[in-house]
Amino acid sequence: MHSFKTESKKLLDLMINSVYTNKEIFLRELISNASDAEDKLYLRSLTDPDVDLGSEELTIRITPDAQARTLTISDNGSGMTAEDLERNLGTIAHSDSEEFKTANSDAQNSAIDIIGQFGVGFYSAFMVAKHVRVVSKAYGDTQAHAWTSDGLEGYEIEDAEREGHGTDVILTLKDDEEPGANGEGGERYSQYLEEWTLRELVRRHSNYVHHPIQMMVTKSRQKPKPEDAGDDYKPEYESYQELETINSMTPIWKKRSSEIEQKDYDEFYKSTFHDFEDPARTISFHAEGALEYDALVFIPSRAPFDLYSRDYEKGLALYSSNVLIQEKCADLVPDYYNFVRGVVASPDVTLNISRETLQQNRQLHAIANRVEKKITAELEDMRDNDREAFEKFFENFGRGLKYGIYASYGMKKDELADLLLFWSAREQKLLTLREYVAAMPADQHAIYYAAGDDRDRLAKMPVVESVLAKGYDVLLCTQDVDEFCFQAMRDYTAKDLPKVYEDEAAREAAQKAQADGAEPEREDRTVELHNVTSGDLDLATDEEKKAAEETAKANDDLLSALKEALGDKVEKVAISTRLAADGAPAVITSEGPLSLEMEQVLSAGPESGDVPRAQRVLEINAQHPVFEKLRAAKDADDSDKINLYAALLYDQALLVEGMMPEDPVAFASKVCELM
Repeated sequence: MHSFKTESKKLLDLMINSVYTNKEIFLRELISNASDAEDKLYLRSLTDPDVDLGSEELTIRITPDAQARTLTISDNGSGMTAEDLERNLGTIAHSDSEEFKTANSDAQNSAIDIIGQFGVGFYSAFMVAKHVRVVSKAYGDTQAHAWTSDGLEGYEIEDAEREGHGTDVILTLKDDEEPGANGEGGERYSQYLEEWTLRELVRRHSNYVHHPIQMMVTKSRQKPKPEDAGDDYKPEYESYQELETINSMTPIWKKRSSEIEQKDYDEFYKSTFHDFEDPARTISFHAEGALEYDALVFIPSRAPFDLYSRDYEKGLALYSSNVLIQEKCADLVPDYYNFVRGVVASPDVTLNISRETLQQNRQLHAIANRVEKKITAELEDMRDNDREAFEKFFENFGRGLKYGIYASYGMKKDELADLLLFWSAREQKLLTLREYVAAMPADQHAIYYAAGDDRDRLAKMPVVESVLAKGYDVLLCTQDVDEFCFQAMRDYTAKDLPKVYEDEAAREAAQKAQADGAEPEREDRTVELHNVTSGDLDLATDEEKKAAEETAKANDDLLSALKEALGDKVEKVAISTRLAADGAPAVITSEGPLSLEMEQVLSAGPESGDVPRAQRVLEINAQHPVFEKLRAAKDADDSDKINLYAALLYDQALLVEGMMPEDPVAFASKVCELM
């Protein structure tokens, strides 16, 4: 027996117990080794006239034997001599494939894809096997040799028998382990002898290895009908076995989009990502140069049921050398595009030793940036050329785009803002922010919006109606993330719009220049985002402002009494400049960074007890008949009535805002008292 060196024994133990996190990876590694052996022989056949071989002759065979508890992975590739077995399997972390790839880098082509890098994949077999026997015969040799080991102390190499060139890796699987009393632990190694499991592992990890992977599979067929069978004969069936290729070999993403129909993409998407609807858009592209990769990305037609759950995992499937590395590589897509599904395949990404995870590097970052730009461009095309489809997309995934702006503290607004849609109170349809700005009157300098939980209620709010009366549109925002998104954005820049001339002389001069053949002037227009219930919208005329100031000064005693009646419920009571004469008697607004809508959203969260309150302002409509009642109560020095009116105005203003009074029972009692 040949003993592993002390260092090798420690390394082997590390390989078996630490490097790989998933036992099923062993099959991927052994198939990859078999594929490498076949590629080496095929490459040799291209330069050596003595090697008479075509690539179609090279196959990989999987043979389970449930009775003997063995699983055999066979290839008819280059094979190994006794010296090769000693060097490649007796020396841990020695990669013959890596040496071969380096030595023949100039001769490789698209039909050859050497996978091995680290020389440790073979030892993953010991995660599931208690004994491994490798029988190999080098091409052109007459003698086969066998390498056997239990993965503990050492290995043996001896002469063996094998009919043709190639290698058989024979695993004797470990005994099944029973789970513990609490249901933990236990391992059913016999599952790796089951046809369905083996097919699924090949499909998941090695489906696109470019050599046929074959296995005897059980099928059913109808027996011939006996000649003497009567009319009541029922068909009988029998099982039989047939050698079948169980991998696809050619990845769909390797084909150019001009070579494949959309229905093929649709079928691949539905079968791979378990969706019953065709994707809304398909993005396929190839990159060459310093970094080579293929990408096939799908924008789904509907949101998966768990998209906004804590357990949802984003990411694209990552392949290297046609072998699955990560089923969901989260680093390939940003969080706001977490709904995107697809595949990225690159031979250039730097893998860690287990090939289950990636080394973080600039290559991966470059791929992710390109994928993100392609997705953004596709969504922009959908927005501009298929508005109905884009609105359906936004209904499913728009929340995530808004959250992307908020979570990046506004850093991503330039990339995402033009993909957002909001309901226009004036146009009664969804608009982009650019469309809103393009339709603004020349004297409008802000985007106005109202946030709440119901579009119809928002449209009826007095402050919304007053802004609409000024001739300005209002965006009605009904998702809880809307206010946070706009707060993070602060402003929006609409690019390349027709220039707006506020000065009549400048407008006439521009029109004359265009009549003489000049190009129309364009400009980028930056506008702030204003919540109609927060802060001073500055929409009142100078006369209206002056009248409000005079009214406030003349009724300072009344405003002070109302503030005293409400206590710390409000920061102040003021005369409103945003309410029309026939509008509401009062409205609740806010000052500072926290709006009423943000307060409601935060209050609904798990930390509702610690949520800060908005700085509330009760604005009184001095043109409303109720104001005269307030003035009369103050003149009569009726403090009880002042207190009653103040509480009622405050609570009804809260209701208009979609907020419950702090004490609904007291509110109902006050209404009855007034009646």
